[in-house]
Amino acid sequence: MTRFLFSLALLVAVSVSAQQLKSPSEFLGYELGTQFSRHHEVVDYYEYLAEAAPDRVKLTVYGQTNERRPLILAYVSSAENLSNLENIRQEHLKDTEGTGNSNKAIVWLSYNVHGNESVSTEASMKTIYELLTNKSSYLENTVVIMDPCINPDGRDRYSNWYNQFKNTPYQVDPNSKEHHEGWWSGRSNHYMFDLNRDWAWLTQVESQQRLKVFNQWMPHVHVDFHEQGVDNPYYFAPAAEPYHEVITDFQRDFQVTLGRNHAKYFDANGWFYFTKEVFDLLYPSYGDTYPMYNGSIGMTYEQGGSGRAGLGIITSIGDTLTLKDRIAHHFTTGLSTVEVSSQNAQKLNEEFRKFHQNKAFKYKSYVLRGDKDKLDALKSLLEKHNIAYGDLESGSYKGHSYSSGNTGSLTINKNGMVVSTDQPKGTLVKVLFEPNAKLSDSLTYDITAWSLPYAYGLDAIASTSAVSPQSVQQSSMASSNINSGSYAYLADWNSMEDARFLAALLKEGIRVRKADHPFGIENKSFDRGTLIITKGDNENKDDFITTLQSVTQKFNKDLTATSTGFVDSGKDFGSSSIQMITKPKIAVLSGGPTSTLRFGEIWHFFEKQLHYPLTVIDDEYADRVDLDEYHILILPDGRYGNYFSEDKLSELKSWVRQGGKIIAMGGSINALDGENGFGIKQKKMERDTSENSPQPYEDWERERIKGAITGAIFKTKVDNSNPLAYGYGADYFTLKLGSSAFEYLDNGNAVYLEQNTKPFSGFAGTEAQKRISETLIYGVENYGRGQVIYMVDNPLFRGFWENGKLFFANALFMVD
Repeated sequence: MTRFLFSLALLVAVSVSAQQLKSPSEFLGYELGTQFSRHHEVVDYYEYLAEAAPDRVKLTVYGQTNERRPLILAYVSSAENLSNLENIRQEHLKDTEGTGNSNKAIVWLSYNVHGNESVSTEASMKTIYELLTNKSSYLENTVVIMDPCINPDGRDRYSNWYNQFKNTPYQVDPNSKEHHEGWWSGRSNHYMFDLNRDWAWLTQVESQQRLKVFNQWMPHVHVDFHEQGVDNPYYFAPAAEPYHEVITDFQRDFQVTLGRNHAKYFDANGWFYFTKEVFDLLYPSYGDTYPMYNGSIGMTYEQGGSGRAGLGIITSIGDTLTLKDRIAHHFTTGLSTVEVSSQNAQKLNEEFRKFHQNKAFKYKSYVLRGDKDKLDALKSLLEKHNIAYGDLESGSYKGHSYSSGNTGSLTINKNGMVVSTDQPKGTLVKVLFEPNAKLSDSLTYDITAWSLPYAYGLDAIASTSAVSPQSVQQSSMASSNINSGSYAYLADWNSMEDARFLAALLKEGIRVRKADHPFGIENKSFDRGTLIITKGDNENKDDFITTLQSVTQKFNKDLTATSTGFVDSGKDFGSSSIQMITKPKIAVLSGGPTSTLRFGEIWHFFEKQLHYPLTVIDDEYADRVDLDEYHILILPDGRYGNYFSEDKLSELKSWVRQGGKIIAMGGSINALDGENGFGIKQKKMERDTSENSPQPYEDWERERIKGAITGAIFKTKVDNSNPLAYGYGADYFTLKLGSSAFEYLDNGNAVYLEQNTKPFSGFAGTEAQKRISETLIYGVENYGRGQVIYMVDNPLFRGFWENGKLFFANALFMVD
């Protein structure tokens, strides 16, 4: 009887608590949908719910943004489930190894990855309130994990901008200022990265912190809430082709099950929607595909609106789209997702176990060999994904050769590793390492190639046999060999870690030279680009030895000490071929003509990867800046149009002639072309009229992609005697993002395509392949005492093409 009375009292208390919970509108003090809530207000509401209903809501802070805003997760479930949350998590994870017996559905809802797609965070507050009140029955067998704002910096950038410029209460005229963000919109994070392209590459702090928790849960269902153009109806799953071949029949079918349930509610309200178009499931770094490749049902939901819609806007057909409308749509699909997941909890658990059983993949192991720094960089990424790997120190292995594209072998004497698909993350391993992803349709939403051996510049074999790791003695701290009596200290130049080492030395005031020719000394051989740190160059630096020792230990760098500058072969250290490396003062153009994404990659490279100072010069006042104060000007990719007038271009040429250096990337190269520009020339193509018959209108898109390259990998030739290519071999695999093409330079072609332009991985249209034949990738034009460095392809793309970054470092430090 006592137990019954206690249970009754508890039930009444829970019921009263639910009735007493404040809705978002009641808590915030304004009706939801009439204002954009700032991030701290959203956090306040979630903290309130966790305090008011602690038996059903658990709030955690999983990280912090670059601008110090908290990243939070709310765990929402029944009181019984929440009290047993850790056991539920552990039992669920056992299913990845086939030993679990979980019976709860795990649903993860991610909101506002793009800051100006701001409706979803508002919808999250309405959704959690509804789950705790009217839809609490869904939580009896379901744990819902809610991330109300993946990108708080971007969201607040948009919200603050909108609140600053909007009319009162708002203006629906699409021409009004409140519907036109400036150059830096709220979409990206602090470093202008698109966080929805970073799930696999983990270059950004938000992604790194989020994935730690994601891997602790591995949900059955993951939804990424987005917005699209104002005139678009709502999009929900099932997705468009191409689907990656590893996606299971159940994953496909369950998307349909969810979609039909969403459609039921949308039909009842007369809302428009579409499915199976535009948003495919191929590129692995999205918030839908990455969970898919980890066994989830990963989905994108897209509401019309985005940063243009504001609180209300007139669409092209004359309808008024309000923030309240947009909230209602995301609220509906969010609840529908939890509903269907709860109804299918048993099936979700069964299929999750099946997904993680050993797969019959063609390639069982990926064997890699290369520079230790590059291997370490890859290992660091794999560890963040909980992907297991092993070391190899010897042996010969056969399989698909990444270098040749054919069957081949790879011999390892040291610095080898193997990654197997026989592990819980085996499907993800296949997706990230496979030589060439299979395309069911060439019309895709993003890049079609990303294979990590190419991205990290490693020799690799994909083996159909299981390769076991070997027991390799762990390397100790590098031997610094810093003796104050030595003449010089030598360091190799092969990787970004070497570039970071050089940058640190220069910032500490240590003078460093570079070798422009191979040389031999004291029975050792050294390549071009070798760093030479002499005692004589640093005799006026009192703490030279201690500082060098400190920097060397920080980077665990091997230095070779030499007692002489007299070489056995090559050029002596006093030769004009052994040049001092300038400690450059570097500026980058921002604003107007530049792409925010491409600018952000450069900004992030300097601040978070190279750790070297950079001055940002906005286009609004660039004309008033004295470029003589800088050694290098970086022009990011973008749409420059007529940005460089004849007078501007003349001034720029004069600055280069007197010793300045331009690094021109992507679209900025077009602005330097032409009669009054530099020596670079676009490749001209004669139009093929052999098949000039009219094409059906419905085929126009497929005709268009004949001239397109949707992120494909090509094998290029490298002149590694060019300072721009120091540290590279004879070949380089470049990721091409388009078919822009420039003729070879008269001199200074560091990396280029020859006649064979068939991609090693990914899609390139037939006409695009013809266009890029015999064209420049990276090159240096000497102009007076200065240089113009052309980067047709982007070595910093999304921060993940690790093997391209040394080209950029060479442009900064080696080219003179």
